[in-house]
Amino acid sequence: MNAANQSENTAYPKRTGEAIDTWTSRGHAAFIGYLPVGFPDLETSILAAKELAAAGADIIELGLPYSDPSMDGGTIQKAAKQALGRGFRVRDIFPAVEAVAGTGAVPVSMTYYNLIFRYGVQDFARDFANAGGAGLITPDLIPDEAGDWIAASDLYDLDRIFLVAQSSRPERLKLTARASRGFVYAASTMGVTGTRASLDEGARGLVERTRAAGAERVCVGIGVSTPAQAKEVASYADGVIVGSALVRCLFDGTSGIPEMRKAAEALASAAHGEQ
Repeated sequence: MNAANQSENTAYPKRTGEAIDTWTSRGHAAFIGYLPVGFPDLETSILAAKELAAAGADIIELGLPYSDPSMDGGTIQKAAKQALGRGFRVRDIFPAVEAVAGTGAVPVSMTYYNLIFRYGVQDFARDFANAGGAGLITPDLIPDEAGDWIAASDLYDLDRIFLVAQSSRPERLKLTARASRGFVYAASTMGVTGTRASLDEGARGLVERTRAAGAERVCVGIGVSTPAQAKEVASYADGVIVGSALVRCLFDGTSGIPEMRKAAEALASAAHGEQ
């Protein structure tokens, strides 16, 4: 499915699993792109998200800027700091979700759980679902401590995407696979987000172990930044997740959007087996 068809297809699936299955059924992988809402400003971040969808992103992670981002590398931390400095508030994510949903791409949010807790777990789930959101990626929340979020996601039919790492033991992988809905996010390497010259060879093994633990879909992120890396990950994972390589384009503001779209098009093409 090319970018033009994606934007015109009103029947494009809302759930992450369906979006991923569209490509895995063809022997390829979905392309998942991350952008922080509110960076460099709210209006530009929404425009960038629309362009990311037009470039071929099947799922778009809308990042909620946070002052203590334990998983984020320097690029995303800098972007989040700028968004917060410009007055970003959690409620600002909802127009971004609506805009992405309107393109036909599937909107999810990558968010630290304290933001959801402070907003009100059920309130956020309700407002996110009403805006057209599909689910949350919660990097600092483990299933054992996610009772309120699991209940709210069931009530509002949202996907819940938990993370696994190469250090995850078999019992942890099984627990995470059971608790997740949509897909499991596999961290390609230990550490924070950011571009890397090469990917950790252990990522493939982590995907295999997570599937063996019961996960229906496993997508790989952290460090993926080039089409060659996207193609490599697509050979063994169900989805390819890219963030920092896209975000760094937007430090030039609106003028950086064409560069971001060009990078996203190449990454999407690699994930989708078109190059």
